[in-house]
Amino acid sequence: MEADNLEAQWLNSENPEDFIRNNKNFNRLMMKYRCAIRELQTKLEVLDDEFSVANQRNPISSIKSRIKKPASIYDKLRRRGFPFTEASIVENLDDVAGVRVICPFIKDIYEVANLLTSQDDITVLKIKDYIESPKPNGYRSYHMIVEIPVFFSEGKMPMRAELQIRTIGMDFWASLDHQLHYKKDIGTGEAIEAIESELRKCAETVNETDRHMEEIKRMIAVFQTTGRLPNETVSQLSAYSLDGRPPLEHR
Repeated sequence: MEADNLEAQWLNSENPEDFIRNNKNFNRLMMKYRCAIRELQTKLEVLDDEFSVANQRNPISSIKSRIKKPASIYDKLRRRGFPFTEASIVENLDDVAGVRVICPFIKDIYEVANLLTSQDDITVLKIKDYIESPKPNGYRSYHMIVEIPVFFSEGKMPMRAELQIRTIGMDFWASLDHQLHYKKDIGTGEAIEAIESELRKCAETVNETDRHMEEIKRMIAVFQTTGRLPNETVSQLSAYSLDGRPPLEHR
């Protein structure tokens, strides 16, 4: 049995979770992913601090992170037909390390993404803009796979991580959608179609509210600069109903 072949050892272990926690090589690899997260978080925190000094507000509300669980790593590799080895994890999985950035406004998402990826030690491998092109269920977020160098005692190692950037509203919707787990209880048919339709409506309401808040922010900025509100903004905002949804002619 090869020393780095975790799959064979996993399958022969009475308790795979205990084995994986105690496996020195696997734990060392997970440590490297945790270090990659710390590098990304530090970069994001520095950008947020600098932005707050220059603009008197923070473009980042919060930063969350996670390392994919061993069982999830194993399952994902098996579904894709890859072996469960350390080399396979590094080569075939982009989301072992994950960082989620929550921003107040949609514009902040693209600004944070551009500032981060303009740094010369960040390599962008993949971008999926689910804000411009939402998923069919209504999910919105800005996803990037990035590679960042991390320095260890044996030298520099490029580490990949998934970065998700979304607004507070988008995160609220995604978190509740995930927690509902409605498909497990309802199955298929008219009931689930009705629930999915309602969730899509909620996603649209959140999106409209995000864009409404963006317009209010611009309205305030114009007022602070000129001492008056832009006429087109006042007219547009007055068209919104109390629930934040504009009438059809303004959508």
